[in-house]
Amino acid sequence: MSSTLDHIADEIRAHKGCGFEPCEQATNLVPGEGNPKADIMFIGEAPGKNEDLQGRPFVGAAGKLLDELIASINLKREDVFIGNVVKGRPPGNRDPKPEEIAHSWPWLKDQVAAIQPKIIVLLGRHAMDWFLPDLRISADHGNAKRYRGQVYLPMYHPAAALYNGGLRQTLFDDFAKIPKLLEKVKKLPKEEVVIEPAYEAKEEPVTAQTESTTKPKAKETKKADQATLFNI
Repeated sequence: MSSTLDHIADEIRAHKGCGFEPCEQATNLVPGEGNPKADIMFIGEAPGKNEDLQGRPFVGAAGKLLDELIASINLKREDVFIGNVVKGRPPGNRDPKPEEIAHSWPWLKDQVAAIQPKIIVLLGRHAMDWFLPDLRISADHGNAKRYRGQVYLPMYHPAAALYNGGLRQTLFDDFAKIPKLLEKVKKLPKEEVVIEPAYEAKEEPVTAQTESTTKPKAKETKKADQATLFNI
């Protein structure tokens, strides 16, 4: 399993020439890192400046807070796996575009398949939107969902707490739910896991000339599949 993750990481680091800004302009692409047999997988938005320089996920200020949050449930970074929906830093730390997330999706899907985590913690709305349709981070953070056989736990991105101090305690409160949730998930009946994006975005580089007409919109691209979304 570890060799599979290493192969994916090598492929990501060697990637170039696709035409997408996060890949083309990155100093380093950031595959993600952690335990190849992790029960818990954290998925954030995209690398920032420090991550881009070091080629590692969550090593800046938001990463320091994530380390504190993980420690608050008596775990270390080495116990979990940490990655992002986009493997390269969007220029100027702008939001990733749906087509850029779609471009990185095969790598992330392969990582999830290799690790087979019990829980995927979705850090921030961009990660949550990609996996869970029609939810709002403000309303659904800290509420575990089982979707297509996989358990997800949406949370605010740690970076949000750096700009809004009131969210810091919210993050710690949500993290405190993880140990009991993990025990509960281990007792759930087995169900086939299907990992597919909640978006249907075309994987095509978007130029300034065509962006206004071709950029997918979240409300138009989400799949309506609420029948398989369950509260845990």
